[in-house]
Amino acid sequence: MNIDEKDLGSKLAYAALDEVPTPKSDAKEIIGLVKSSGRITGYQLSDGAIVSKEDGVAMAKAGEIQGVGIAHRKDSEYLKSLPDGTENNNLGNLPSISG
Repeated sequence: MNIDEKDLGSKLAYAALDEVPTPKSDAKEIIGLVKSSGRITGYQLSDGAIVSKEDGVAMAKAGEIQGVGIAHRKDSEYLKSLPDGTENNNLGNLPSISG
C-alpha cells in the first residue's frame, strides 16, 4: 500500500464518523471491551472504570475519552477508533471481558 492509499483510507475512516470530539487533557483511553453474547455492551477505561456503551459515547462527546469518534448504526451510536496508522490500538483488537 502506498502513502496515497493510506491517506485515502484514513480520510474514508474519518468520513464514516458522525462526530470526532476533541479530548480534554485528562481524557481516558479505552483499554478493553465489555461483551455479552459477542456484542459490545461497554468499555473498560484506563482508570479501571467500566462504563456502558451509551455512557462511553456520552463521555467521548464530552471529551472524556481519547482516540475515538462517534458513529451510528440504525438508531444506536457507538465508538470507533480514530485511524492513526496503528492496528494494535483499534477497539476491535483490544481484550474483551464478559459483561
